[in-house]
Amino acid sequence: MHGLAKITTWILIGYGLYACFFFFMARQIIFPRGQVGYPPGSIDNSSLRVDKVWLSTAAGKIETWFLPPAAGQTSGPAPAVIFAHGNAELIDFTPVELEPFTKLGIGVLLVEYPGYGRSEGRPSQESITAAFTAAYDMLVARKDVDPNKIILYGRSLGGGAACALAAARPAAAIILASSFTSIKSMAARYLIPGFLVRDPFDNLKVVHQYAGPILIIHGKYDDIIPYRHGKALYKAAKNAKLLTYDCGHNDCPPDPVRFWQDISAFLHESGLKKPL
Repeated sequence: MHGLAKITTWILIGYGLYACFFFFMARQIIFPRGQVGYPPGSIDNSSLRVDKVWLSTAAGKIETWFLPPAAGQTSGPAPAVIFAHGNAELIDFTPVELEPFTKLGIGVLLVEYPGYGRSEGRPSQESITAAFTAAYDMLVARKDVDPNKIILYGRSLGGGAACALAAARPAAAIILASSFTSIKSMAARYLIPGFLVRDPFDNLKVVHQYAGPILIIHGKYDDIIPYRHGKALYKAAKNAKLLTYDCGHNDCPPDPVRFWQDISAFLHESGLKKPL
């Protein structure tokens, strides 16, 4: 028994050290801003019309880019998407990718996370929520934006930002792509107790409480955020549609043409755009 007690003690000590390591390193793991593949400004977006607006928050100055609807696609105030990117990306990466929204007559607001790119501060659930709330308030004050048709779109970690914003401000619809039920559930996968998670991003709770339309997009073979997270979000929502693609995490969606047809159909069904 003495030997067994000694082994158990060392196991508990080892687990304690492992848990402490996670607690102190969690934000570096969740927000790996130092691992972004390209430095800010290295991607040429000069061909697109982009209105750059800096916002003041408690974390510091936050950069946002607004892509207005394409010319001739709308008259009067238009719907707008607020987009939250993945944890190893920058807003610089997405204007071309999201340009199809503008051709649907929908504006796009890209919000940089605190501490990412040129934005000041440090990323956390609190600072990211504050940044997106400030961006939302700026967006709905624009005369060319319909404040009753704001769509929140988050990919991967961005699903947490989108859901946190949905809990703080009204939204006409939510789109969650390759996202998780919560950071706590992701941590449990690695045997980390929930009370050590400082940035829980409880998406499951938000979608359960949200009454509007939600589009859940997930790859069947996602090995970073397993497909079961997408299914759980879909089942928890009151008014959701689930799109399952034959892809993983970073190669989703596999077919951009089908993807934008699906997005367009969802927005039409939700009364946020005219049919193609």
